[in-house]
Amino acid sequence: MKHPAAIVLGCSAGGPEALKTVLGGLDPHLPQTVLVCCHTGSETVELLCDLLGRASRLPVIEAAEREPVRGGVVQVAPAGYHLLVERDLHFTLSVDPRVNLSRPSIDVLFASAAAAWRGALIGVVLSGANADGAEGMRELRRLGGCAIVQAPDTASAHTMPQATLDRAGADHCVPLDAIAPLLNRLCLP
Repeated sequence: MKHPAAIVLGCSAGGPEALKTVLGGLDPHLPQTVLVCCHTGSETVELLCDLLGRASRLPVIEAAEREPVRGGVVQVAPAGYHLLVERDLHFTLSVDPRVNLSRPSIDVLFASAAAAWRGALIGVVLSGANADGAEGMRELRRLGGCAIVQAPDTASAHTMPQATLDRAGADHCVPLDAIAPLLNRLCLP
């Protein structure tokens, strides 16, 4: 794996609490792009951004159409849209059909980010109650990225991490509280 340029995180049920733990443990000087796709069921992600912003030492903002990806900032997929990373490292939002009953879809974000960053990408799948993320993680690994999966027995909803392990495998399968320290080790010089 190349030195990481970006981290993508995906989750659903139990995900906001898991994201607070991970983002709260990231080094505030982390230079990488950090992208989040969380199934919230809400019509906006403002509350999620606010919740995560209180836990994170990195700024947390909503990703927007044609905006560039930014390092040192957590950018969250907006509600009701698939978030894609273009090869020029700008965002595209899509209202294409749901994937795994979800929009935004973790699979869509992971696959587009893998195409953009290839082996310089780290994918993280956290707690969730469906299989979204498993196919995206498989593509991420196929293109040389690093896969981190929350140990299913530490997830409040184990289906998503287990489906990812079953379909894509992982480079690291660790308890929730070990994910941020692992990301810091992988990403900081």
